[in-house]
Amino acid sequence: MTNRSAIDTIRGYFYQFDYSILKVLQLSNNNDSIVVESIEDVDIHTATEVTAVQCKYYAASEYNHSVIKPAVMLMLTHFKAIKDIGEPLVRYSLRGHYNSGQHKLSLPMSVEFLKQHFLTYREKKVVRRHHDELGLSDADLVEFVSVLDIDIDAAKFEDQFAQLIQELQTAYQCSPFEAEYFYYNNALALIRDLSIEPLLDRRTISKQTFLERIDTSGVLFNEWFVRKKGENAHFAKLRSEYFTSLNQSPFERFFLFEVDPAAYVRSELKEVLQLLSEKWSKTTRRHGRSSFCPYVYIHGLPDEELVAIKKELATEEFGFIDGYDFQGADFSVESIAKSATNDNGIKLKVLNSIKNLEATLCGVTKTREVYQFHLGESYFDIDNPAVKHVQIQLKKLTNIKAII
Repeated sequence: MTNRSAIDTIRGYFYQFDYSILKVLQLSNNNDSIVVESIEDVDIHTATEVTAVQCKYYAASEYNHSVIKPAVMLMLTHFKAIKDIGEPLVRYSLRGHYNSGQHKLSLPMSVEFLKQHFLTYREKKVVRRHHDELGLSDADLVEFVSVLDIDIDAAKFEDQFAQLIQELQTAYQCSPFEAEYFYYNNALALIRDLSIEPLLDRRTISKQTFLERIDTSGVLFNEWFVRKKGENAHFAKLRSEYFTSLNQSPFERFFLFEVDPAAYVRSELKEVLQLLSEKWSKTTRRHGRSSFCPYVYIHGLPDEELVAIKKELATEEFGFIDGYDFQGADFSVESIAKSATNDNGIKLKVLNSIKNLEATLCGVTKTREVYQFHLGESYFDIDNPAVKHVQIQLKKLTNIKAII
């Protein structure tokens, strides 16, 4: 597969996933539901009907009847099967976006057009008619056409996505950034997870459950989302939203990092710590404004390695405190929370444990912001609406440099 073909295929997946998210958001009743990868790509269940939708994106291709012919035949096969057992009819929808060729399909479709272009084919030089093999009459085909909807001029990739973000803004009364980085991110992960469930009932979700499951206040990460955005664009947007400020307020900022012991490099961690201190410290008081420097907690780092790093920082005369005033002393919130100034040279406040982190967050009274960077699952949570808590999942520690 060429690189261009690979990109088109990936966009096709996103187009289908985005459509599924959009349709569940547009359901009029919270008890209505969708089923992912059932009869078609997505089945829409309301109180009165079921609609099976196949959704494809062919932005670089011209429309030809042969492109959707297999799907129409499969839909007709399903139509025949449920008629035979007396179940209520399902509505069928074929949606596609094409570069050109829309004039080739004239709607509404006649039975003769259906037969000629979608149900007749050659196999080993023998002409075969799918409707005859199914034993369907012209009256049956009229009924099938009445429940078949074909749209070969569906929305562009970007237009559908813009509509989806607007629906999320409306649903959660949030900003465009929150709609994309909180709710869409989670929705994309949820749809992907539903699509690979082996059992049908586990691929079914109501609008209410969907809205509840994607409702999160943290910036989360999923591979599909970052692949769609592009890693550099993803990091740049996070930096713009959270870590770009010409006039930094003197808040108590807590930066939580996670290291992978298998991939850990001490020099990389020290580089991150020094960059953090440079960008998020202000030790000169101006116009009565308080000085400040960041707190840092490193998750997954062995105690002996943390001690080794602190020894190196001390040797390099890099000023830091850790809340312990002398050997054998208990951890002191008052000690760790002391102001950083030019006189005392404090550039960083190191928290040795989750317990120290929790005590400090509870003990300080200034405005607090927690930025948690995690490689796997979140390792810290705080149930305090007064504390801003942002969670950002990364692939590796050094990704932090591209964000902060």
